[in-house]
Amino acid sequence: MMTQQQPQQPPRGSDRRPLHLMVKGRVQSRTIFADLVDISEGGCKLRASSGFANEGDRVTIRINGINAPLGKVVWVEGKVAGVAFESAMHVAVLDHLCQAVETASFQDKLRMHRV
Repeated sequence: MMTQQQPQQPPRGSDRRPLHLMVKGRVQSRTIFADLVDISEGGCKLRASSGFANEGDRVTIRINGINAPLGKVVWVEGKVAGVAFESAMHVAVLDHLCQAVETASFQDKLRMHRV
C-alpha cells in the first residue's frame, strides 16, 4: 500500500515567540502603527490596516524602546505581514523583551502598548 508523502516545509531559522505589543515603525517612507504578533531572531509578524505593506517593502520597527534590525516584508495576507530581518536579533534582546512583557504590571503593559 502506497501512501502519499506530504511536501516538506522549509525549516525555520529560529522559534517564533508570541509578543503582543503595539509598535511604531516605517514601511518604505510611511509611518505605521501595528500589532506585533510574534517575533524570532530572524523576523516578526505584524498586523495593521489592510494595505499597510507590500511584499518587498523595507521595514523598521521599535519594540518597547528597542530598535529591531532592518527588515523586508516577505509575505502579506490581508492585514498581516511577515517581516524577515536583514540581520539576526540577538537572543538576549528577545529574552529581555519577552521577559519584560511577561513580568510587567498592568500599568506597565498599558504603557508598552502606547506608542
